[in-house]
Amino acid sequence: MDPVSPHRAQVSLGVMYRDGRGVPQDDAKAVRWYRLAADQGLADAQFSLGVMYAIGDGVPKDDAEAARWYRLAADQGYVSAQFFLPLMYGTDEGVPQDAVEAVRWYHRAADQGLARAQGNLGFMYDTGEGVPQDHVQAHIWFNLAASRSTGELRDNSVKNRDRAADELTPDGLNEAQRLAREWDAAHPREP
Repeated sequence: MDPVSPHRAQVSLGVMYRDGRGVPQDDAKAVRWYRLAADQGLADAQFSLGVMYAIGDGVPKDDAEAARWYRLAADQGYVSAQFFLPLMYGTDEGVPQDAVEAVRWYHRAADQGLARAQGNLGFMYDTGEGVPQDHVQAHIWFNLAASRSTGELRDNSVKNRDRAADELTPDGLNEAQRLAREWDAAHPREP
């Protein structure tokens, strides 16, 4: 059995204090433990610290600080940060509004198979926000989001995929379906 690194233990303590599991719930102490691990480069701690700043738990609400921590985690490939950071670019919270930058980060999270990011990326292509409008790409990403989600997210993705399909020629629809199958085959789901 591998010993738990001190950095992992710091993140775990942060979670325990945030949720009040085994210790009294204390957001300020959660922030303290997350910061210790985040300063040492742990992406999940950086993301968690970003969340604390975004909602103002244990620290004053600070969107710029939230974005800074999300970016550090996103740069390491932490998929949740790669989803939350473009949300900030879309709303001008903590970073200047920048649809092109939002698309770039949604792409990184979508390429890791995150259905919510795939749906948002489909929307960006569907509306031409941050990218040239492209109904083939919109259909691909909505289709992938539908295949990798459940419930309301799946229902919305199916509805959006079908709406994008209405904008395509039969050849365009065949191309979108082929490209989605190829992407799906190249990105197997984790068990």
